[in-house]
Amino acid sequence: MNGINTTLCYLKRGEEYLMLHRVKKEGDLNKDKWIGIGGKFEAGESPEDCLCREVLEETGLTLHSWRYRGIVTFVSDEYGTEYMHLFDSEDFSGEIKDCDEGDLEWIRRGRLLELTLWEGDRIFLRLLETDCPFFSLKLRYEGDHLVQAVLDGRQILPEAKA
Repeated sequence: MNGINTTLCYLKRGEEYLMLHRVKKEGDLNKDKWIGIGGKFEAGESPEDCLCREVLEETGLTLHSWRYRGIVTFVSDEYGTEYMHLFDSEDFSGEIKDCDEGDLEWIRRGRLLELTLWEGDRIFLRLLETDCPFFSLKLRYEGDHLVQAVLDGRQILPEAKA
């Protein structure tokens, strides 16, 4: 099975990120989790095309500029492989609208890791916070449990035994 391509964007406003609490969509693999804004590529879209469309559809906001921060490869024994193109932006305009996939909320950066997140999201959120250069992160899940993480070709989880 070939993987799917998606985008994920973390919109920043001062010391806050716009987060989506996935509580509305039936059969949602992200049910009850807090995630950034994004979704699946449509035919013919570039990562940037998908990014701008998804942000507008889910939030009502228009992106003016963004940074392409990395690519995250999710490998799941249940859902197959997903290649997620990760972005952030502080340059957008418009009014936030209701999202049919969940509740949008501005969350202070210091509170992000207190939220119900995928285990692997905690890794790339730290990379965003430390302004890490462009990175490649592979996350392998068994069910909902993160069993392996590889950052730029180096295994970081499980940690190597001394």
